[in-house]
Amino acid sequence: MKTFLLAVLAIVAAILIVSNIGPMILLTISLLVSYYAIKKFVLTSSVTEKILWGFVILIGISLSLANIPAFIGVVAFVVLYYTYKKWKKDKDEKLFAKDEVLF
Repeated sequence: MKTFLLAVLAIVAAILIVSNIGPMILLTISLLVSYYAIKKFVLTSSVTEKILWGFVILIGISLSLANIPAFIGVVAFVVLYYTYKKWKKDKDEKLFAKDEVLF
């Protein structure tokens, strides 16, 4: 029963990841734009350029925060990762238990 629930959880998480792949790509792009703008903001000495890079930072962060489906996809990816680790751990424990019985 535990294996069945882990399999169902993994399937649901995989479906959520596939359905939210587009927003997750947009989230990645907006975070990269924000990161690049922050680097340029720090290196710039001109006030005008700092204001312009500040606007770019605000736009990038706004795009990333408004992208709720991407956050759902990221959470589904984390759930899928921990489900896989749990499944692997259970499988290893069963194999180890069988080895102990044989000796």
